Amino acid sequence: MIGTESESHDYVAGLCDEEAMERLDTLCAELVEENTRQNLISKPSEQNIWQRHIADSAQLLEYVPRETFGVWLDLGTGAGFPGIVIAAMRPQMPVVLVESRAKRVDWLGRISAKLGLSKCRIEGQRLELVEPFEARVISARAFAPLPKLLRLSAPFSTKATTYLLPKGRSAAQELQEMPKATRRMFHVEQSLTDEDAGIIVSANALKPRQETGR
Repeated sequence: MIGTESESHDYVAGLCDEEAMERLDTLCAELVEENTRQNLISKPSEQNIWQRHIADSAQLLEYVPRETFGVWLDLGTGAGFPGIVIAAMRPQMPVVLVESRAKRVDWLGRISAKLGLSKCRIEGQRLELVEPFEARVISARAFAPLPKLLRLSAPFSTKATTYLLPKGRSAAQELQEMPKATRRMFHVEQSLTDEDAGIIVSANALKPRQETGR
């Protein structure tokens, strides 16, 4: 379990290169500054931004091959989690961020440009209005209840799509309430940054290195 800012920083550094870490440092500084103008993250979480937001997002990379092909689709990106973090750590991978709130869309555009994320595309509209495409990974943090999330994301999903859905304390309950056929397609993994939180992942996801030693 990752319990401190220092541990969080070291953990993320083990998943990316120095240039990515520089982008993430810039992201943190810009995020705190923007937070004075709009409520992107809670004020208390500014003090443990690496644990609560950066490492919490970065851990999703443990579940996909490093050479992931295709598009990473992040639903309801909000302040940029996990989508902007993923894009900053894997700048050569196409990442599409879906966010309908105008102020958040503006922020995502500005921070994406500042970080030089040329493969990052922002869809500033509701997911229902986005032209469907095949996503290799679909992530969502606090986007919608699981039944609605799966329904809305279905046009972007294929048999090869990996779902990575941080769900906090509700992860196991949300999955348990799904039909049996759906439950077989997913399982819950423990979050590395919050002992009370879970991540709903699809059956084709890799096991994280902390468990397998890979």
